Amino acid sequence: MEPGERGATRIADRVVAKIASQAAREALRGGGAADSGADGGADTGADAGVDPGVDAGEVVLADVAGAARPYAVAAVRGGVARVRVAVELGYPSDIGAHCGAVRRQVIERVGEMTGMEVPEVAVTVERLRVPRWERPERRARRGRDRVR
Repeated sequence: MEPGERGATRIADRVVAKIASQAAREALRGGGAADSGADGGADTGADAGVDPGVDAGEVVLADVAGAARPYAVAAVRGGVARVRVAVELGYPSDIGAHCGAVRRQVIERVGEMTGMEVPEVAVTVERLRVPRWERPERRARRGRDRVR
């Protein structure tokens, strides 16, 4: 019997979901979105920063500190993984381009890391986040700009 035929490898749904979540984050940080022609560089992680390969001007409105990381759920059956990813995007942004970049990156990463086919990636935009500096009404509600 050949060494590769002695057993089986099973990759848990949560492992595929973790790979998909990280791939979505990579796409939104600029790798996938910038390459696909999107307006670029939205970082949905809590450590919002400018990637060396992304022009700082592209990040201004889409890069929001404190945004939630992409969340993914996967269902694995045989060698096929179906994935759902929830993301937050900066406002304004090209939603279609960002979702397409996430979809492509998830398919590529899950496929190369697990060897699975990914026929379906459903991307849900959970929230559009406006940068803090464009929401002065929130500061006023917190009491910092009130006149006494």
